[in-house]
Amino acid sequence: MFIAMNRFRVKLGSEDDFETIWRERETFLDAVPGFIEFRLLRGPEGDDHRLYASHSLWASREAFEAWTQSDAFRKAHAQAGGRRDIYLGPPNFEGFEVIQQG
Repeated sequence: MFIAMNRFRVKLGSEDDFETIWRERETFLDAVPGFIEFRLLRGPEGDDHRLYASHSLWASREAFEAWTQSDAFRKAHAQAGGRRDIYLGPPNFEGFEVIQQG
């Protein structure tokens, strides 16, 4: 299995906008081979931002990488850059191979 995460630093006061964008967007993930589940996580508040992370679980790294090259990925991310004013910088990607599960 493979976990793909993006960390977002969202400007304080923009949390509702960020959460609405994610709640209302079409992800196209349900029909993607190897996709298992998705979660959006709200983290701690810092001096000038709140931390969020998108967390998706995949059958394999190859399934995730295939999705990043697919039409479903392009459709899901077509509006991703539309509200850059709510972020403190770009998202930070982190990918993890699952080596133990319990």
